[in-house]
Amino acid sequence: MNRFEGPGGREARIRYLDGDFQVMTPGAFVRCAVTGDTIPLDELKYWSVARQEPYASANASLSREIEMNPGLRSRG
Repeated sequence: MNRFEGPGGREARIRYLDGDFQVMTPGAFVRCAVTGDTIPLDELKYWSVARQEPYASANASLSREIEMNPGLRSRG
């Protein structure tokens, strides 16, 4: 059995705050809004408060930010 199976193996529902998050519905993981990968709650480090979505990595977070704000591509 992997760590996402069993009674605690559900997807959590999270409210993302500045520098923290609040578990609204208990679970073991969330899904990255960009890649769809599962992110164990104890490994969740990147999210958007404004969009209320989690990211698996800094690269995924940056990818979404550029997608939502195309003008960022031209900065250099």
